[in-house]
Formats: sequence, C-alpha cells, structure tokens
Amino acid sequence: MIRMMKRVAVVFVVLIAAVLIYATTKPDTLHVERSASIQAPVEKIRPLIEDFHVWTAWSPYEKRDPALKRAFSGAPRGKGAIYEWNGNSEVGQGRMEILDSNPSQVSIQLDFIKPFEGHNIAEFKFTPRGGSTDVTWVMRGPSNYLGKVMSVFIDMDDMIGRDFETGLGNMKSVAES
Repeated sequence: MIRMMKRVAVVFVVLIAAVLIYATTKPDTLHVERSASIQAPVEKIRPLIEDFHVWTAWSPYEKRDPALKRAFSGAPRGKGAIYEWNGNSEVGQGRMEILDSNPSQVSIQLDFIKPFEGHNIAEFKFTPRGGSTDVTWVMRGPSNYLGKVMSVFIDMDDMIGRDFETGLGNMKSVAES
C-alpha cells in the first residue's frame, strides 16, 4: 500500500513538473484580436468607445455584475478619460485610461487588479469602407509565468475572443440603430 502511494505521489509530482516546464514554452505576450464590419461611419462608432459612460450599452463585461461599482475621472471622454470598476469574480477590479484617440484608433491602458494583476493595452482600430467601418478590437500585453501556466489549461484567445465578438456585435447593434 505504501509503495502504491509513493508511486502515485511520484507520478503526481512528475505531472506537475511537466506542466510547469511546458508553461515555460508558452509565448511571453498575450494577443487577442477580433474584427467586425459595422454599417456606420467612424464618427458614430468612436464616441461609443471614447466615452466610458456609454460602455454599458455595448460592453460584454458591464452586464455580468448588476452591482458593479464604477468611478469616472479625468477627461469626460477621449484622451485622459479614466474608468475604474470593482465587481464580482466575473468582472474583478481594474482601471482603464484612454491614452490616445484619433480617427483611426482609440488606445487604452487596461490594468487589472483582481482576480489577477495584469497590464495590457486595448486598441480599437477603425478602417472605413464606404458607408461602413471595420472595427478591430485588440488586447495585447505581457504574459507572466502565472499567465503561461493558466494558458496550459485555458485558451485565452478563445475565452477573451468570445467576449470581444459579443462586444463588437453589441456595438454593431448600437451604432447601426
């Protein structure tokens, strides 16, 4: 019985070591990107992103916690606008600040505090196509060792990408109405 328990313990340790070693081979950066074509000009879409007060109309994260605490500071919209949130385990806690806004893109510093610390850049890029606009939502940033271990078990591109697709679909509905 004791030999069997030792073998199980050795196998368990080897499996954990294998996962930890495999995690070191994962990329040092996180990059998630999704696009949608919206039948509206950039001038109608960009304000939906530049003004954090209207994110409730389209962001997939806003509806996950009805008791979400929000704080707005800095500029009312555009460069310098700041949005901080604190919510349940699905939305966590964090802060966004618009770093730049111009006709071709909006860049946002995205800092997660809980459940895991993370520092990323989110970008919304606009490509006009006649009467429509292709909107690309990108998130990129470093992937620390914990992030690499998580990526062994969770496909972050798939998980975050689904949220981006939902958000872009919501944005499309709002901008086209």
